[in-house]
Amino acid sequence: MTLEITTPAVLFPTVSLLLLAYTNRFLALTAIVRQMDSSGENKHEFYQVKNLRKRLNYIKKMQYFGVSSLLMCAISMLFLFFQIDFVGKISFAISLVSLIISLLFSLLEIQISLEALRIHLNYNSENEKNEE
Repeated sequence: MTLEITTPAVLFPTVSLLLLAYTNRFLALTAIVRQMDSSGENKHEFYQVKNLRKRLNYIKKMQYFGVSSLLMCAISMLFLFFQIDFVGKISFAISLVSLIISLLFSLLEIQISLEALRIHLNYNSENEKNEE
């Protein structure tokens, strides 16, 4: 199988947009953390903080593997440019694996986000019941 130098270049826009999306998720989480009450007195906040730590950890891994994918893609293009095809193919394969791992962490982070929403909705419904 031949791999042209333009093949890895196809991943650049995809990975760049993913990294932008990951950064937006990170910024949204930092805003949430800064708005939280630091008293930690209620059980709801304890679970939310635990949840936020998991999400931040996943986002860190998403970004790490996303950047690794972009870097390996560029390295692949460099090797292909110098006609070192075998190493170029290996680099491109590593780039694809890194992208897949990044996307898997993204799926996990989405699941944790949904859990955070569930916790928040349960807390709000408990407060509504207590007010009645």
